[in-house]
Amino acid sequence: MFFFDLVLGGKQDHQRRPKTYVESEKPSSLKSPGDGRLAPNRRAESTRGKQLRIGGEQHGYGRCNDALSVTYWNPYWRLPPDVCGMNCLFGPSPREAASSRRTQTHHNERMHLAVVACGPRLEETLTMLKSALLFSTRPLHFHIFAEDHLHASFKEALDSWSIVASRFIFSIYQITFPSDNAKEWKKLFKPCASQRLFLPLILKEVDSLLYVDTDILFLQPVEEIWFLLSLFNSTQLAAMAPEHEEPRIGWYNRFARHPYYGKTGVNSGVMLMNMTRIRKKYFKNDMTSVPLKWEELLMPVLQKYKLNITWGDQDLLNIIFHHNPDSLYLFPCQWNYRPDHCIYGSNCLTAEQEGVFILHGNRGVYHDDKQPAFRAVYEAIQKYLFGDSLVRALLVPLEVRLQETRHTYCGRASHLFTQRLERSIGVLQQETTGGR
Repeated sequence: MFFFDLVLGGKQDHQRRPKTYVESEKPSSLKSPGDGRLAPNRRAESTRGKQLRIGGEQHGYGRCNDALSVTYWNPYWRLPPDVCGMNCLFGPSPREAASSRRTQTHHNERMHLAVVACGPRLEETLTMLKSALLFSTRPLHFHIFAEDHLHASFKEALDSWSIVASRFIFSIYQITFPSDNAKEWKKLFKPCASQRLFLPLILKEVDSLLYVDTDILFLQPVEEIWFLLSLFNSTQLAAMAPEHEEPRIGWYNRFARHPYYGKTGVNSGVMLMNMTRIRKKYFKNDMTSVPLKWEELLMPVLQKYKLNITWGDQDLLNIIFHHNPDSLYLFPCQWNYRPDHCIYGSNCLTAEQEGVFILHGNRGVYHDDKQPAFRAVYEAIQKYLFGDSLVRALLVPLEVRLQETRHTYCGRASHLFTQRLERSIGVLQQETTGGR
């Protein structure tokens, strides 16, 4: 890496260490990092006899107790070498059946989900995390990057989810950017949004990761999108959805002053990453004939295009994948369904066929009256209490509420929201005795 260093007076800056709350795990027989997919959980030999609370219980931990139990570690560019560093009424489609088989085969593999929360995003982030837990049966590890004043609130809220405590662990990190340009990175777009660009460099012990914005809601199990990792070919290392399906209303193809991926660009609100491959890849670029590694690429791209970009880190990702199109797996719009897909009439064909898988309430539509169908889904999940009936306490009230939004284009398409939600609840009730 050539653009930053936080060594101060021969010592590393220990004030910017991430806070981490992680329970110990037993090692599992996952695929090795060499295949670029799921890395093993390696048990380190040395531990320290400290304790922390997760879901109201005490857990031991050490500096490297597990591959996921990083407790205190220095900024990622100076990591010490010893840190481990699914149609409702009918049978599943072939794709869903394949996903189900894989889910059953690797039922205990932990899925990694990352989010960046700055400003007034606490409740929105917690609602997103709740939606991830509602239907998923595989264990989850939440990686939460947040401003310091939000850490205690996140820990208190997540510790209170005792009824589902066995199904997730979480780590909380400080917002961390390269020291030389920290302010520029932090204010690039929305507060802290560009943190996602540095996740492969910070979470070096994590092989694969699903990054989502705070305004994401899962309407089906997380394992459904996690399954897409197994569909990557040998060159693909990330997956995103197109920014637009209809070029006539596309933003990038009409207004962008920089390179972008494909015909209409990609949206980074839902981004699936094979981070092992990202860390190993040398990326083509338009700044030098020499391919650059990820950590070498980010700052030069920013410096070249910072006067031409509008959507911050998403624009930088579009620039990078414009020059490296073989590195990106493109999933359809139902995995990242935004108001753009219904505000002028339905323009997401896959959602019309199979329903909405992941709802993305960008532009603040969960909190105003511009798109009441989106807000209805958000508030239904926010108010739902773990342990209540998903049908009586979530689905039925939501369907009633959505009937009140039929005066809007997105409200007329809201049956696409509940289509997948109803199926997810039905599958879950079949898999668990008496449902949840």
